[in-house]
Amino acid sequence: MTRVPAQVDEGAIPLIDPEAVGANTEIWTSIGTERWVRNVNHPTLLPVLPDPEKANGAAVIVVPGGAFQFVSIDNEGYPIAEWLAEQGVAAFVLKYRTMQTPVPEEELSEHIQRIFAPTPDMEPIDAMQGIPAAVEDAQAALRLVEAQSEDWGIDTDRIGMLGFSAGAITTMAVTLDESDAPKPDFIGHIYGPMTSVDVPADAPPLFTALAADDSLFGRQGFGLVDSWVAAGKPVELHFYENGGHGFGSYKRGSTADAWFDQFVGWMTARGLMALPEPE
Repeated sequence: MTRVPAQVDEGAIPLIDPEAVGANTEIWTSIGTERWVRNVNHPTLLPVLPDPEKANGAAVIVVPGGAFQFVSIDNEGYPIAEWLAEQGVAAFVLKYRTMQTPVPEEELSEHIQRIFAPTPDMEPIDAMQGIPAAVEDAQAALRLVEAQSEDWGIDTDRIGMLGFSAGAITTMAVTLDESDAPKPDFIGHIYGPMTSVDVPADAPPLFTALAADDSLFGRQGFGLVDSWVAAGKPVELHFYENGGHGFGSYKRGSTADAWFDQFVGWMTARGLMALPEPE
């Protein structure tokens, strides 16, 4: 793990007044195959808009994972948004607030171990403490996209969210929230928890994908899908033989490589990719 310069996305829109949260504390760390954005306290939303000739009016807020300790922006952020834009979908990369991690990279491995595999002499870290801030930022992103929908050529009935791992947890929490906060019109839940939930009456169509050899959620069963089915809500499940956790934009020669094409196919079949009717 090595420190790398922070990438400045000129088009990123702040979701919180920077003056209200103080100096930007985020750190960009390379792990060799991708960069992680850590210690985020200035959440942003980056529009990645399609060519106007391809635009179909649909929008997707992309919520990367990272155990609420970092944002996996190179694997589950930028490339996913670019793929969506190529399909005519207005995409938005959410860089949400994360929990604090040690500043020195040499201390980061032990920090991650305290979350997933703490030894008896370690004080465990509950990563779920990061959910509230991520949810607030995701809800702010939905409000922003809805507010700017006319400028971006977006149909306000076709604004979805696509979350990966911790991003899938965030997406589901936004969907299940009982307040009057905005909700997505459809959701993609990629290698997130599969435990059962209480499905609200206005639950949106759900696309979920998971690999059988996912070390975190691969052996939880399919309670989430059963919950959607029992509630009479549309759901599509793709359960791959292999692919591990975090396949995202990686191509590893497994059937999980096909998840994005299948997600687009699902959106198409549901009419979410249809061009708007001429007035």
